[in-house]
Amino acid sequence: MSWKDSALVHAKDQDPKEAVGLLLNIKGKERYFPCRNLSMTPFQCFILDPEDYVKADKLGDIIGVFHSHPISSPEPTQADKVSCEDSNLPWYIVNPQSETWSYYEPQGYKAPLLGREWVWGITDCWSLVRDYYQQEKNISLIDYERHMTPEEFLHNPLFEQYAKDTGFRELDKNENLEKGDVLLMSILHPTLNHVAIFLGDMVLHHLADRLSCREPYSEWLQKCTGKRYRYAQKS
Repeated sequence: MSWKDSALVHAKDQDPKEAVGLLLNIKGKERYFPCRNLSMTPFQCFILDPEDYVKADKLGDIIGVFHSHPISSPEPTQADKVSCEDSNLPWYIVNPQSETWSYYEPQGYKAPLLGREWVWGITDCWSLVRDYYQQEKNISLIDYERHMTPEEFLHNPLFEQYAKDTGFRELDKNENLEKGDVLLMSILHPTLNHVAIFLGDMVLHHLADRLSCREPYSEWLQKCTGKRYRYAQKS
């Protein structure tokens, strides 16, 4: 049985949840190592158990990442491509129903600032800010580990806590906004659970379950804005 046969069995066993595992090189032979999916929404995405990753790393060299797309084609999504770049490993994806496969390897992919799909912790509102600063200002902002779910984040947002460590200072009330300033907002929740980028009379942001977009900095968005920050750290 090949490693793909083993991975397909795992994918079928986990269906309709996403299966995830690692491809190992053990003494020159390819072996599949099934991992646990810790995602709270395993029907939509996966979070590979870090303990499983450590176990796999002790068995052999990790040479690939595998996961399944139970209800869609095996073609990599934007989030898959972004995560593949972060992993610096080739990715293998299968649809367990059709038994069709796709392969993707790191090739410098960057999700577009406009029209990107929302995926928690991969292409969300903070990811958009980081990518904007990297692409438009050549500034690498610190990333930080998210809560397991966006629901947890609602009750304990991290933006205020990490703003200073990330290189931002809060603007005084009498300071005018400048292009590239960051706006912390309360969107349908009392906490500052959203972040946007000021572009003049527009904002660039990424709301949950929507595509990233530019839209007017409307009266409603201004009312939602709780704090304003400017990047102050020397690059």
